Amino acid sequence: MEFVNVQIEEGVANIRLQNGKVNAISHQVIEELNSALDQAEAAKAVVILTGQTGILSGGFDLKTMQKSMADAIALVTQGSKLTRRMLAFPTPIITACGGHAVAKGAFLLLCSDYRIGVKGAFKIGLNEVAIGMVMHHAGIEMARGRMPINYFNRSVINAEMFGPEQAVNAGFLDLVVEPEQLMETAKKVATQFKTLNIRAHHGTKLKLRKELLDAMDLAIELDAKGGM
Repeated sequence: MEFVNVQIEEGVANIRLQNGKVNAISHQVIEELNSALDQAEAAKAVVILTGQTGILSGGFDLKTMQKSMADAIALVTQGSKLTRRMLAFPTPIITACGGHAVAKGAFLLLCSDYRIGVKGAFKIGLNEVAIGMVMHHAGIEMARGRMPINYFNRSVINAEMFGPEQAVNAGFLDLVVEPEQLMETAKKVATQFKTLNIRAHHGTKLKLRKELLDAMDLAIELDAKGGM
């Protein structure tokens, strides 16, 4: 694969996104991420998703988003289907965020089971409104289901961005560590998650997130019809 690297070893699938300076999310990136998740699911492996030093992702590929409304709807719909899949993934997903996570990059955090960020002058959040986009329905439902209500409004309506420590309170991250400790910490969490009963983990995840998953299904359908 061109933009996504996957290595599966000892029950852990390390999936790394590497697409230019901002790790833009394009159709090809989504296809490759789905392929990597297919491999992880087949191996029943715990997932560690990461990006590059300094950034997880800056969001959707702007060239595609700016082509036409139809192109934007198609990319957003595929992206929402990916994050919906991650929300219901059979094994735990750990996202190791080495810096910035903006727009779709931040949604990758919201749909993961455990999120680790790093200390530094990094920004995490949903900037759609700030750049002139009305938030899509699936994005609103994802944020509503995963963020405290006060931060939900500040993030979705006001496009407020957060530093790593405040991103924990906002619901984007679970833990913040020194940059050099990021992958070591992610591996330790993965080792812990490997002790879980995966059938019980998946069944409980689906029960806990049923309302959110149902809302996502409806929202994705609405967005795909041009309801963005």
